[in-house]
Amino acid sequence: MLEFLFSPRCVAILGVSRKQGGVGHDILRNLIDAGYEGDLVPVNPQADETQSLSCYPSLAEYKKNIDLSIIALPSQVVLQAVKNSVEAGAKAIIVVSSGFKEVGDDGATLEKEIAGFCRMHKVRLLGPNCLGVINTENKMNASFAGGMPIAGGISIFSQSGGLCTTLLDLATKRHLGISKLISVGNKADITESDLLHYLAQDKQSKVIVGYLEDIVNGSDFVKSATEASQEKPVIIFKSGVTKAGLRAASSHTGAMAKPDIAYGAAFKRSGVIRADTFDALIDFGAAFSMQPLPRGNRVLIITNAGGAGTMAADAVENAGLQVARLGRNTAMALRQKLPEQSRTGNIVDVLGDGDIEQYVEAINTAQRDPDVDAIIMLFTPCAMTRPADTIRAMAASINGTKPVLAVFMGGEDIIPGRDELGVAGLPDYPTPDRAVAALKAMYDYASWRKMPPRVVTRFPVNRRRVERTISRKIRSNSFQIGEVKSKSILKAYGFQIPEGYLATSVEEAVEIAERIGYPVAMKIVSSDIVHKSDIGGVRLNINNRDEVQDSFDLMTMRIGHKAPDAWIDGFYVEKMVNKGLEVIIGMNRDPQFGPMLMFGLGGIFVESMKDIAFHLAPITLDEALQMLKSTRSYEILQGKRGHEEVDLAAIAIGLQRISQLTTDFPEIIELDINPYIVGEIGVDPVVADARMTLQPLSRQQ
Repeated sequence: MLEFLFSPRCVAILGVSRKQGGVGHDILRNLIDAGYEGDLVPVNPQADETQSLSCYPSLAEYKKNIDLSIIALPSQVVLQAVKNSVEAGAKAIIVVSSGFKEVGDDGATLEKEIAGFCRMHKVRLLGPNCLGVINTENKMNASFAGGMPIAGGISIFSQSGGLCTTLLDLATKRHLGISKLISVGNKADITESDLLHYLAQDKQSKVIVGYLEDIVNGSDFVKSATEASQEKPVIIFKSGVTKAGLRAASSHTGAMAKPDIAYGAAFKRSGVIRADTFDALIDFGAAFSMQPLPRGNRVLIITNAGGAGTMAADAVENAGLQVARLGRNTAMALRQKLPEQSRTGNIVDVLGDGDIEQYVEAINTAQRDPDVDAIIMLFTPCAMTRPADTIRAMAASINGTKPVLAVFMGGEDIIPGRDELGVAGLPDYPTPDRAVAALKAMYDYASWRKMPPRVVTRFPVNRRRVERTISRKIRSNSFQIGEVKSKSILKAYGFQIPEGYLATSVEEAVEIAERIGYPVAMKIVSSDIVHKSDIGGVRLNINNRDEVQDSFDLMTMRIGHKAPDAWIDGFYVEKMVNKGLEVIIGMNRDPQFGPMLMFGLGGIFVESMKDIAFHLAPITLDEALQMLKSTRSYEILQGKRGHEEVDLAAIAIGLQRISQLTTDFPEIIELDINPYIVGEIGVDPVVADARMTLQPLSRQQ
């Protein structure tokens, strides 16, 4: 029913003062000035007329139905105004008033009551504490933002009303056309997910730009954002990442899974283009709305200054794109039309005194060359340049087959040309790195669109064994699962586990060691001890009976000194694992987005370098392999830098098995397999150590 929010036939404004400067007064003035053609119903019991329109003392006096009600009244009377609006037929309500959950518990209670009333009557509520809505398609400025933007294909939603007006101002400055602008405010009913779902189907919206401080429902967001991204670019700047919602983590994975990582993983899964800065939000919106997507990553640089060209080339390579070279025949043909000193290699330099025709010839040549996927046009001021004339000529030569981004570097001398850029439909950037960042975002999005449908593998597992183990632990209020039980769970899900058994005496330890064969490892088993190694609770490479006895006695003594109150279940005697590369794979359950899988190399790569990768579950084989490739240590996995190549597919399958386990059992909130010993191709990885943390579903957010 959001069509009543964006395309109402009749709009009521409750709280219209006769004085300029009041919120209700300004909203009505904006609706009139924008040329809104529907019926307007201003409500003010103290006025008969306002802004040349008849004013109604109450909605009850208006004898027709309304579609949209805009409420600009003190918070304490908003609930009654909402009820009056619903009685008058409103199918959508905008509450611009403040004084709700943003001010405290009483405001939050009132907000919930208003939202509940609207849901009960199937009326959609925007806000409260918002700026309103703009729809240029039907000339409706139902907001108290100043001025109506030019019509175009960008739709904006923002959690901040102030940033709504900032985005409008910057869009006007850069000649960016707007389709819709929505200030979501407190999101008591209509959320970012609702807007993404609507805008994905909206034919006037070509690009979606959003500013968010939080997300109401993670799974809804991923679903709606994925659907929207499949239709059009979705660009979001996410701020306000704090430690709120973090629990004390007992695993490596949990300690490293910061909130911002979860948002990044959700954006990546759903195809959302993430803007890391507010400038990037506008930069990306300009590029996506004005230019086609690149077919590949080869970028040709055209410049009139060698230094600027070198800066651009560095930025292209640092972004993971490729500096394009013109084909041999193409380069020779272009060289004949440029000054003798010009360059036509990996950078086309028309020189400082290059004229307009030479710029145009370089652009035309690049557009024809099949070895070029995108063009960055650099322009620096000098005595011979004519910025405005150059832009007009450039714009006339661009045929829309490849993205062309312009970088006009300079101040006052460049301003005339910069103004012409927006009018001509060319995105404009003050520095090469900002243009390259926008082009990189376009390439990444184009690549995401080309990805095949996701296929999540389901492995045959022993789910019943895991259900019994988890149920017993939760019933006993024991939420830490140590190595022995964790390995039992992992074995049920297809992981290779070394043979091992629990010993409660030194005699049992010796008997187990000799039965499974030396060398063995011995580890303390206690639900009170999470990090065994820290207190001397692990002994490796035990080769005979005497060493078993010595290890048993030594660990018993150390635990007695370092953890005297810990309950000791016994000692786990386990066959030593063959040598291989130590990696860590794990999962941390994010309160918003669910299981986040982690991969990294062991040792300093995790502890010091934080060289890790995260991805949302469920995960496909291709996504798991991409996790490995995204780490700086990927070369080690490939067998470079003096290391042996390991079975990458086996690691990826391990991540998929964790994905299935933690999707099947939401009670598991943390999981570490560390180390996971990985061998050469064809050798199954082995779980050397593992632990898990549980939480009853009733306690989860």
